[in-house]
Amino acid sequence: MRFKSVIGNLEVKNYLIKNIETNNILHSYLFLGNEGIGKLLIAKEFAKYILCLENKEECNCKSCICYDGNNHPDYKLINEAGESIGIAQIRELSQKVIEKPIVSKRKVYIINDCEKMTQDAQNCLLKTLEEPPEFVTIILVSSNENLLLNTIKSRCMKVKFKNIDDKELYDYAINVIGYDEISDNLLKTFDGSIGKAINLKENKEKYAEVDILIQNIKSGDIISIFLTSKFMYDKEKIFEILDYLIVCLYSKSIEDKRYLNCIKFVNECINKLKANGNLDMNIDSLLFNMWEELNEEGNRS
Repeated sequence: MRFKSVIGNLEVKNYLIKNIETNNILHSYLFLGNEGIGKLLIAKEFAKYILCLENKEECNCKSCICYDGNNHPDYKLINEAGESIGIAQIRELSQKVIEKPIVSKRKVYIINDCEKMTQDAQNCLLKTLEEPPEFVTIILVSSNENLLLNTIKSRCMKVKFKNIDDKELYDYAINVIGYDEISDNLLKTFDGSIGKAINLKENKEKYAEVDILIQNIKSGDIISIFLTSKFMYDKEKIFEILDYLIVCLYSKSIEDKRYLNCIKFVNECINKLKANGNLDMNIDSLLFNMWEELNEEGNRS
């Protein structure tokens, strides 16, 4: 089956396959969904199938060979790294888009993280979307459609992606990404995203330390909590650690509602750090506030 290398979003895959099989390929698509759930991967696969000369799953036509070799003259991926997109990049697209295809019958342009286009760049793209050449397909990939002009959204077919099912993601993380084991809290932190699962793998030791902190903070003394929480003072990873801490606290809140108050402390800490607050002072305060909340004699749950 096509798209077999990408897990999840079967409905999206079937819709795109039908577009190809019925030769009903549109001029513009807008792929929408959370980060890391496979939007760009599916966009790339879709582009390959649009460009294919023989419409076969296993194909060695000239187009597929060029595509696999990263030198297809009728295909362009803009902003793979997810950076800001200026008007110069979109002007170049607008100039190239009118040139007829060289190898395939169509041309395909993918704009990744298209919400990162400047206002001028979006307005420039709008002109191309209003009157695209008949042989062109433009695929916009976005994790935040609110940053796109309504006039751009109205000229694209919206294709909405869902988060990947936990079981599929668990199996993928074990068998492909290479996790040895995955706790329920860590699986929740993946939030249905392959990208998050990949990014979080290198920090799994820190998440194990967060689990230990949660186990001990209700019974340990404050000095030992500070001594065993050195991992919290990691400037590069602090927001990932705090996101995981919220997941763990929420799981514990089922048995004790005071953990919900601890989540409030974490959110306050996140806001202060994003406002360039001092890391050490804010983590010290967070640990103390959580410990005090969970160890106070008067149970306020």
